Amino acid sequence: MPQAKLTDRFGRTVNYVRLSVTDRCDFRCVYCMAEDMTFLPRQQVLTLEEIARVARNFVGLGTEKIRLTGGEPLVRKDILELVQEIGSYGLRDFAMTTNGSQLPVMAEKLRHAGLHRLNISLDSLDRDKFRNITRTGNLDQVLDGIDAARDAGFRGIKLNTVVMKGRNDEEIPELVEFARKKQVDITFIEEMPLGEISEHDRGLALCTSDEVRELISEHHELIEATENSGGPARYYRMPDSSIRVGFISPHSHNFCSTCNRVRVTVEGRLLLCLGNEHSVDLMRVLRGHPVTDDKLRQTIIDAMDLKPERHHFSANGDVEILRFMNMTGG
Repeated sequence: MPQAKLTDRFGRTVNYVRLSVTDRCDFRCVYCMAEDMTFLPRQQVLTLEEIARVARNFVGLGTEKIRLTGGEPLVRKDILELVQEIGSYGLRDFAMTTNGSQLPVMAEKLRHAGLHRLNISLDSLDRDKFRNITRTGNLDQVLDGIDAARDAGFRGIKLNTVVMKGRNDEEIPELVEFARKKQVDITFIEEMPLGEISEHDRGLALCTSDEVRELISEHHELIEATENSGGPARYYRMPDSSIRVGFISPHSHNFCSTCNRVRVTVEGRLLLCLGNEHSVDLMRVLRGHPVTDDKLRQTIIDAMDLKPERHHFSANGDVEILRFMNMTGG
């Protein structure tokens, strides 16, 4: 009989898993990875079958929400097969985080394969700034992808913006207007200190959620939303729009007390916290026990005791976690 739910030492129920399907990406965003990245060789990456097996066992342990992440999940070969498989597990919420570049071709296929929701990264509406932040990205392609996602009829679409002072903070009002026009939610995210970067000073670039909210309030009244998405964002509504504006604030408003999620990297490491190095090697268990799932299930259950009470991100840009964001998918 499967355990009804996964619970950590602090009484938090873990029912949300983020699965990274690749460390590769067609962008090189300045806050996510170095310009010249070395990616994992194939044998060090979970197969799609292994990822599905992990997902299936988490669902058997009470997981209600799965999000596929990367890198960029849509550059993984045969990703639609994985979406179709996990889409058959009866999840309450099945989502994906993407940079949007592949959506003009993939949006409708993903929706038909069973994906419920999309989070699409959009850090600028200025072509030159967008290229500067993503290093390789094409803004028009992403905008076309957002339209394709809307046309495909997803249950929910949200834009994600990582705010950096001097890079895109002056675009916050314009991004809100864009979201209102497209009738999609938007979340503004404080940059997280993951991986060593030399491209900019994270301490100087940090733009807090309070600063962003204050700027938006000059244009629109923000009313705290009553509903809870089950994730780290705090949401607000505007009296004259149906969309929500969210804020993810790992520095200024720690969200750890309600954390209900864990992450599995593409290397098969079960990360119990984005801001800590605590992890368990699921790949070793998967490949050491290819036929039965008893050991895998017990390893997942036992790993909950390693989940820390909170992360300790510093606001001065110091790196406490050496892995880049592309390894964990946010």
